[in-house]
Amino acid sequence: MVSFKTITPIDETVFLERERPTDADVEKALEIASTGYAIWRNWPLEKRIDVIRKAIAVFVGSKDNIAMEITQQMGRPIAFSGGGGAGLENRALTMLNLAPQALSPSVPSHVEGFERSIKRVPLGVVAVLAPWNYPFLTAVNAIIPALVAGNSVVLKHSDQTPLAAERFHQAFDSAGLPKGVFQFLHIDHEQVARMISDARIAYVCFTGSVVGGHAVQRALAGTFTSSGLELGGKDPAYVREDANIDFAIANIADGIFFNSGQSCCGIERVYVHKRHYRDVVDGLVSYAEGLKLGDPRDAGTTLGPMVKSSAANLVRSQIAQATSAGARTLVDTKRFEADIGHSAYLAPQIVVDCDHSMSLMSEETFGPVAGVMEVSSDDEAVALMNDSRYGL
Repeated sequence: MVSFKTITPIDETVFLERERPTDADVEKALEIASTGYAIWRNWPLEKRIDVIRKAIAVFVGSKDNIAMEITQQMGRPIAFSGGGGAGLENRALTMLNLAPQALSPSVPSHVEGFERSIKRVPLGVVAVLAPWNYPFLTAVNAIIPALVAGNSVVLKHSDQTPLAAERFHQAFDSAGLPKGVFQFLHIDHEQVARMISDARIAYVCFTGSVVGGHAVQRALAGTFTSSGLELGGKDPAYVREDANIDFAIANIADGIFFNSGQSCCGIERVYVHKRHYRDVVDGLVSYAEGLKLGDPRDAGTTLGPMVKSSAANLVRSQIAQATSAGARTLVDTKRFEADIGHSAYLAPQIVVDCDHSMSLMSEETFGPVAGVMEVSSDDEAVALMNDSRYGL
């Protein structure tokens, strides 16, 4: 059997090891998913909602253990990992509350001689390809709507956070979901490509990198399977001349540094009106210097390691490229003993004197750093924010 290992960024040791399913296992999973779908789709909506609510309750009952598992798998400080359980519960229940209205038939405007209506029907088997950075909050956005609408789900989670998939399965199994309606597969990228191109897959939900999004599209080429893609980017923030500066600093800093900058909507570049430039820069530096970088299992840690040392080294290389081209770093990394220069532990950083020739300002960073540029007007800021090959 082929296996894979999850390396914890805490100390770069093996946290767990799992076997890869075989292609025969994938085939069996798709068969069972199709059979389960034929049953599940005919359950009354109220009954589907009730079972999913039970699954959410099972999940919430294990939230403390789940929080520590998140910390151990991808390095988020335990002080913040617990929010995943509450966030999943709130999102899932909100979607369940919206389901009766969202899934009810729609009646368009009347046309003489016709009776018109739009009926909401499930698609079939939905493949959910979930990322490691918010292993539950991203996955639940696809899993709950798919299930409540009457679809079956096959989840492929990141190799960095395989326990998230197993926790989902445990909750749905305990709640009494019919066999095959929810399954997970710890498959590799090549197996994913083969699976999602199978005619039994009706829809693909993917959250991840732009490179990963292209891979999904290649796998779906020649099929009529639809997909929803949430991909990486280079999200900007702009502090206008009339901004509430204290509010702006606090929220932008949180956007830069939370989860070690590994957030789908994290802020990676900042433009500030010249009136407030110095105050904002000083405020962001002060915020960064107040963070505690260290073992994410410690309650006092506010900045954990990045997911891998290679990810941290990519950010280091962007900073080095920027400084070699004339940019300046303002946070003294010597304040952060855990940053030893090559591990997954990376000190926060604010970089100034930047321009768009630097990869720090043009390519995805996904780390606890942002470049800051001064602007003179809204028009200049808008032009710079739009100067990106990524969608905004």
